[in-house]
Amino acid sequence: MRKHNGMRPQDIVILLKIMTFRDKAWAFSEMADSLQLSEAEVSFAMERNKTAGLVNPAKKQVYKLALREFLIYGVKYVFPPQVGHPARGIATAHSAFPVNQHVADGDETYVWPYYKGTRKGNTIVPLYDKIPKIVENNPELYEYLVIIDSLRIGRRREIEFAIKELDKRLNEYGDN
Repeated sequence: MRKHNGMRPQDIVILLKIMTFRDKAWAFSEMADSLQLSEAEVSFAMERNKTAGLVNPAKKQVYKLALREFLIYGVKYVFPPQVGHPARGIATAHSAFPVNQHVADGDETYVWPYYKGTRKGNTIVPLYDKIPKIVENNPELYEYLVIIDSLRIGRRREIEFAIKELDKRLNEYGDN
């Protein structure tokens, strides 16, 4: 058993990716390929998630109520948003679907910096650097990450809508 040295950003992304699988069986190699991580990184992340009480002992399903609590109350403190200068990128937080359907466009647009991005706005450093490329082919994971960024950087109203969107997706996940 490895010593638990705290969560890493990819741990959260892996949990969200598991949520997109729903009841479908998945392998560490599949997870690693889809998130551009090594199988060892996925394995270590799953051990950290297990120790944190966010996945079941078989490491294949998320404890959704524990994840909900962590995302709403802890993620912005463990992984605070780092806002940078305006640049081109992929919209995130309340600047992207599904949160933007509830919030009128304001003066602030947030993006993950990415050369293929189509929006210009204040940059937010993504949870880990490969996220902009990964979400190109994974719209469901992208929506989860938009919700997470809304929880990390949003004001009260954006956070309330992000929680509603998160709850909707967690209810679709199952009974864990």
